Amino acid sequence: MNDYYLKVGKADELSDAKERRIFRFFEILPGLCSWLTLILIFIISWKLPVWAAIFIIVFDAYWLVKTIYFSWHAIYSFRVVKENLKKNWLTELKELSKEKYNISINDWRDIYHLVILPMVDEPFDVVSSTFEALSNVNYPLDKFIVVLATEERAQEKIQSTIKKIKEEYSGNFKHFLITVHPKNIEGEIAGKGANEAWAARQVKKEIIDSLEIPYENILVSTFDIDTVVPADYFGCLTYHFLTAAKPLRSSYQPVPLFNNNIWEAPALARVISFSSTFFQLIQQSRPEKMTTFSSHSMPFKALVDVDFWQTNVVSEDSRIFWQCFLYYDGDWEAVPLHYPVSMDSNVDVKFSKTMANQYKQQRRWAYGVLDITYVFFGFVKNKKISLKKKIEFGFYLFEGFYSWAVTSIIIFLLGWLPITLGGPKFNFTILSFYLPRVTSYILTVANVGIITCAVLGVWFLPPKPPYYGKWRYVLFILQWILTPINLIFFGSVPALDAQTRLLFKKYMGFWVTPKHRKLGVEKQ
Repeated sequence: MNDYYLKVGKADELSDAKERRIFRFFEILPGLCSWLTLILIFIISWKLPVWAAIFIIVFDAYWLVKTIYFSWHAIYSFRVVKENLKKNWLTELKELSKEKYNISINDWRDIYHLVILPMVDEPFDVVSSTFEALSNVNYPLDKFIVVLATEERAQEKIQSTIKKIKEEYSGNFKHFLITVHPKNIEGEIAGKGANEAWAARQVKKEIIDSLEIPYENILVSTFDIDTVVPADYFGCLTYHFLTAAKPLRSSYQPVPLFNNNIWEAPALARVISFSSTFFQLIQQSRPEKMTTFSSHSMPFKALVDVDFWQTNVVSEDSRIFWQCFLYYDGDWEAVPLHYPVSMDSNVDVKFSKTMANQYKQQRRWAYGVLDITYVFFGFVKNKKISLKKKIEFGFYLFEGFYSWAVTSIIIFLLGWLPITLGGPKFNFTILSFYLPRVTSYILTVANVGIITCAVLGVWFLPPKPPYYGKWRYVLFILQWILTPINLIFFGSVPALDAQTRLLFKKYMGFWVTPKHRKLGVEKQ
């Protein structure tokens, strides 16, 4: 099997010693570069403080420009999202000329939607809100195949939830299936990817193949169990699928809004959640840099071609994009939908537990840095992908994880190093005098990014519960002063944590994010 490398999860899985060393080198590379950068800043600030000061000023100026650039993209994408939310996408589909279809079908009604909902032990109110939204979409429900993908290890805890969901919602869709992913399968990481792969294989065998539904006519959406879709989501998805330049060679990415329970979240948790949303919002207007994240959709044909999700990785959502990219020799892209889906913010009963869970979730997302290893090794093995495309995508991928780990620390924590470590000779220079003033001015101007997030964040809020006063909106603006804390301790630190674990071969497993709603907030 020439494409065996598409299923590699870590270095030890490779039998060839040379390949194992190459893969291991790419595992080490991200963490090594991040830590070398931070250590060198200390050393240069001590030995060459003038050069360190110049570097820090230039670096801050670069990120000022990048912040303005990101803000522009966020505002642009926000406007497109607003316009898309106003459209009746079922009407748009009906009025779409067949000449604009980029796939060989007779009618948009030929498209089936396979929805896979992996769950572990989430409570009924979380699962039911997802099914309630699916049951009320503005799209023919006789074109839906819905799979509730459960885990054997949690069966005792979820029997009541499964029974209620089946009784209340199974009759709403053309086909409904409950799968049970066996526990302790050798070589698997117990997590979302393994569960999804098992569910997809079951539904393929029991429904799709038995009914002889063409794979090309099926769009599969994998949603976290807390994902609530707007009524027109599947109309929007189908429209973009039919009109995409390469319908069968594309992933389709909505904007994740972590706002289902946002009113119950503490301020810092809200900032963390909205920061993730705004990054994805920015990526919507930069599709050449976008990969799949969390809840997304893709052609079932491609999923079958790559033999479903890897079962030996943590970050299956981005990995499936790269699986397809390598399998199709670089002929794969992400199509932004500029359309939201709502998900839960990471909230627990206690603030300390909420913060601990937020950190673990960010670290799990940051562990997607293993994609660098996977993709770079894939570039070595796949000779059909052009060098230009390898350099371009390799740079975007590496730069993203590298910046995630070091940028906030350099900007907010290391600007004082040349003054502290440079000694008396440097401290009596003009550059020493102006360094804190210049960096402070640059960072003040860079607040345009925080202001943009604050304004857009209010618009993305769901309706306010009646027991909260209007002053609550003021808090949603003021909360953004916590941005430096978020970027450092829930951005760079968990990213460094994940990269360090990979650096020292301390591989992570899949951490399931707890879901909590109705926490009994105090009414006023």
